Amino acid sequence: MGALRSFGYNGEVSTESQVFYRKWRPQTFAELIGQEHATRTLLNALQTGRVAHAYLFCGPRGTGKTSTGRILAKAVNCQSGGKGEPCNTCDICVSVNDGRALDLVEVDAASNRGIDEIRELRERVKFAPHLGRKRVYIIDEVHMLTDAASNALLKTLEEPPPYIMFILATTEPHKLLPTLLSRSQRFDFHRISQADVVSRLAFVSQKEGIETSSESLMLIARGSGGSLRDAENTLEQLTAYYGSRIELAQVKETLGITGDARARELAGQIVKKDIPAGLATISSVNIDGLDLRQFTRELVEYLRQLLLMKAGSATSGDLTFEEAAEAKIIVAGTSLDHILKAVRLFGGIDLRLDNFSSLPLEMALVECSLATEETKTPSGPRPARAPVKSRQVGISPSPKVSAGAPEPASPAQEPAPPPKPAAIEAPPPDGDYVTYLRANWKRVLETSHGANTTVEALLRSSCEPMAFEDGVLVLSVYYPYHKERLEDITKRPVVEGIFGKILGTRCQVRYVLQQREKKPLAEGHLVKAAMEMGAKIVAREKNEPTDNASGAGTPGPVEQGAGGAGPGPG
Repeated sequence: MGALRSFGYNGEVSTESQVFYRKWRPQTFAELIGQEHATRTLLNALQTGRVAHAYLFCGPRGTGKTSTGRILAKAVNCQSGGKGEPCNTCDICVSVNDGRALDLVEVDAASNRGIDEIRELRERVKFAPHLGRKRVYIIDEVHMLTDAASNALLKTLEEPPPYIMFILATTEPHKLLPTLLSRSQRFDFHRISQADVVSRLAFVSQKEGIETSSESLMLIARGSGGSLRDAENTLEQLTAYYGSRIELAQVKETLGITGDARARELAGQIVKKDIPAGLATISSVNIDGLDLRQFTRELVEYLRQLLLMKAGSATSGDLTFEEAAEAKIIVAGTSLDHILKAVRLFGGIDLRLDNFSSLPLEMALVECSLATEETKTPSGPRPARAPVKSRQVGISPSPKVSAGAPEPASPAQEPAPPPKPAAIEAPPPDGDYVTYLRANWKRVLETSHGANTTVEALLRSSCEPMAFEDGVLVLSVYYPYHKERLEDITKRPVVEGIFGKILGTRCQVRYVLQQREKKPLAEGHLVKAAMEMGAKIVAREKNEPTDNASGAGTPGPVEQGAGGAGPGPG
């Protein structure tokens, strides 16, 4: 069978010619890092003889799923007992390490995903193992199997022969059939911590004779995203280019990290709302030809550090003592809300299509500064009403002679403004938030304009409050496209922040698609104009034809009344 073959052996391959992640692949459970919950369970199962017939290893790439499967395959077949760690000295362990074990079959489900390949696998399952106690099948990326192939595997996976073991590995377990999940013991592999990745890289560097600093290894680990394989590949790439001595600047250059101090400088200008200086900094970065995507990532990371520090987090990131002291000075003169807006705006910038235009950065800088000023607009109506009171005070002295004269005008002018602030500033105590929002929808739009103009346009054109239950505000949306835009991951926190600020309580927002309620015919402006000219609305009979072949005799929905020329042709 060409599609399914034993774990490849293509002749003797020296360890020196192998890449780092293969050369230094863990060979025992003790060498696996970051997955103690899985290794401890598997070792206990081996010691008690309660090894399952099917396992599912799921988790991010480079976290040790396939390596764990191979170690387990060695452990169950180890000739030294098979009750714990593999010995790596017997014939079976050595054959697995050398890639020539006939009792270990690896299947790539991405390229063997059809039902024919699974049927062929079912036929092979009938044969006993060659040397070991069990024949182990490792099916990698099992989520790539078609539904038909997964269903064909179900019966064999549920009740295989006693000498068969299945190990399924996937990065996307949510794509598997529930029936497939229920037939396996599942282990979720976690992303490896930076400390563990640095420790492993230091071990590999020592064995390979590579000289580098702990800061360089930390930078490599941070860029790997919890994948040990990616980190080892990066280390090997650096070794191939720079030799056995690697400097921190070389790591930054390889990873595309600018390390430019202008990222922190721009963050300080954002916090101070210094638009001219911020625009000048962005312009200088663009003129110098820096990678704007990487510069933006560094800017957002530093803003995140400022956010954590302002929030009082004990783990405020990886700042040095000097950087932490500088960050404390920056955040001292600003609010947490402003830093949060900055992180949202600059974190939402997408430079994938155009990496050479600084316009998105400039727009985010200006919008962030203006947004903080617009947040003061709810208190803006108070200065606007102050001149009204002064005019009323100015009018009152003139009719001072007659005390009864100003009484009709004064009650009409004075009591009118006070109810407005009471209705706008304080939500009703009974919790009728829907009525409150409908009455103050104009304020909702003003606040949303200061936070995000796109959200303000969506709320203005196609949205209204519908219900409020258990901290969830239900908004009815008229159009599917607008509903999709509002449910976007970048728009949802903005909308929830707007309504939470207005209602004075944290709330979640849920959207319901609902057709706009059609206005009665009499509410149309054209109909109203016609009625002012003397027309009237008449109900059409159910059985009355809507069209007349002769073109006359059928009155329309609006007729001329008295003073008109009589009913026209239908």
